[in-house]
Amino acid sequence: MSTSLITRADKPAVVADLIIINAKVHTLDPNQPSAEAIAVLANRVVAIGSTKEIRNLAGANTRVIDAKGQLVLPGFNDAHVHFMSGGFQLSSVDLRDATTPQEFAERIRDFAAKLPEGRWITGGDWDHERWPDAKLPAKELIDQYTPKTPVFVNRLDGHMALANSLALKLAGVTRETKDPDGGVIVRDPKTGEPTGVLKDAAQSFVWKVFPPPSFEEKLAAARAATNHAASVGVTSVQDMSAGADVGVYQSLLDRGELKNRIYAVWPLPSWDRLARTGVRAHFGSAMLRTGGLKGFADGSLGSTTALFFEPYNDAPNTSGIPGEEMFPAGAMLERVRGADRAGLQVIIHAIGDRANDTILSIYEQVEKENLDRDRRFRIEHAQHLRAQDITRFARDKVIASMQPYHAIDDGRWAEKRIGHERAKTTYAFRSLLDAGATLAFGTDWTVAPLDPVLSIYAAVTRRTLDGKNPNGWIPEQKITVAEAVRAYTIGSAYAEFQEHEKGTIAPGKLADLVILSRDIFKIDPKEIEKVTVVMTIMDGRVVYER
Repeated sequence: MSTSLITRADKPAVVADLIIINAKVHTLDPNQPSAEAIAVLANRVVAIGSTKEIRNLAGANTRVIDAKGQLVLPGFNDAHVHFMSGGFQLSSVDLRDATTPQEFAERIRDFAAKLPEGRWITGGDWDHERWPDAKLPAKELIDQYTPKTPVFVNRLDGHMALANSLALKLAGVTRETKDPDGGVIVRDPKTGEPTGVLKDAAQSFVWKVFPPPSFEEKLAAARAATNHAASVGVTSVQDMSAGADVGVYQSLLDRGELKNRIYAVWPLPSWDRLARTGVRAHFGSAMLRTGGLKGFADGSLGSTTALFFEPYNDAPNTSGIPGEEMFPAGAMLERVRGADRAGLQVIIHAIGDRANDTILSIYEQVEKENLDRDRRFRIEHAQHLRAQDITRFARDKVIASMQPYHAIDDGRWAEKRIGHERAKTTYAFRSLLDAGATLAFGTDWTVAPLDPVLSIYAAVTRRTLDGKNPNGWIPEQKITVAEAVRAYTIGSAYAEFQEHEKGTIAPGKLADLVILSRDIFKIDPKEIEKVTVVMTIMDGRVVYER
């Protein structure tokens, strides 16, 4: 038995608060890879071993959980979410699976009918690639249903959104409005009038006039988000758009309602404000921490704003656009340099091959200029890479923070955008691991469902959602179940400087655990997507049970 308890005369020095017995425990700890049982005291694992050994640590008030042979893993750590917006989306109009423009419009119509006049409709997460002609929507599609309801619904990637005429009017967006740096106002090619679709930085025109939610509304959204996370086995999230929402999360924590740990990341341009307050990387407690800064090098593949070296196959007039934070020239380098010098963690979104190359080069330059330290630079998404850039992740110790579900979603249509050759190193999980890079997995919720098991299925099978790739899209980039689980636990913990606290099951580690309905290491990989969460334990307490 592996334990941190001191025993005398076969009696435990302390009695466990909770034990799990009759389990298949995959600890991910090389010192003891497997076990049958776990003992928890307060919020820490105190022992792992056989069921007989761990039973000896139970007392009259110990909660005994019989896993009945089911799989126990370290709690999942989602390395990339948009937690607050995810919480709001749970109660907003759902457009993700609308399969036609008509269905899209009807769902907005029905949702608007339930709202008071003047109340905004946001969220949505629509995907025009599901529609027969895959054309972008236009404001005329929904204007007739929303004459007094401002609408600003985003594509699921968050890099473009559709505004109705009322929202455009409130924002002052007309045919005379110029495209901002890092953004595009989509226009009718005949009239020059805005169609209602705003890409990347152009979305800020509308967000500036959107009435901010109240603290109580944010609290309700955060509560919905944390409950949902617990239901899918997520015990830690890294919120890439937290910023000032840290106060909301702290309030939820104070009320005893926070069911997952949060690493709250701020926008990169605010680095000097954090630095002046003395905040550094991984600042805070085990429950709520900050110290990371996220920037944007480009947009997304679905919005044709991801930045490539070569033009898009289906939009040859563009090769994407740099992110807003790339302007003016040299701004990204200056921000990364300053944030890193201040001891903060830098986390940059890069999707296209040119964006990834640019950020890798900036990281290399900053690392040479600033003092040597454990900085853990990250690239979020790292989706489309040139072959020569894959080894740079390992060489420069840049963490590839990736979202496997995107591969089975985007894989339905990605090759019409970039062709087969460029797709060979798209979501290159296998190549990155073979090169020695560190992977951290997440979902980008709400861009993808907040479901680690589904993401593991995606990484292992790469079977696209349309069923057209039964053996996997770009199958040479598949990885094993063990590798995917590691990226979702140890890899994600490392990405937030917390591998000494979580990511494995071992005495002294935080008691963050998940019990699954089936053994994902043993079943046919195609069956993994059907596996469900039976129980989630976070900080030593059961926060979800089916």
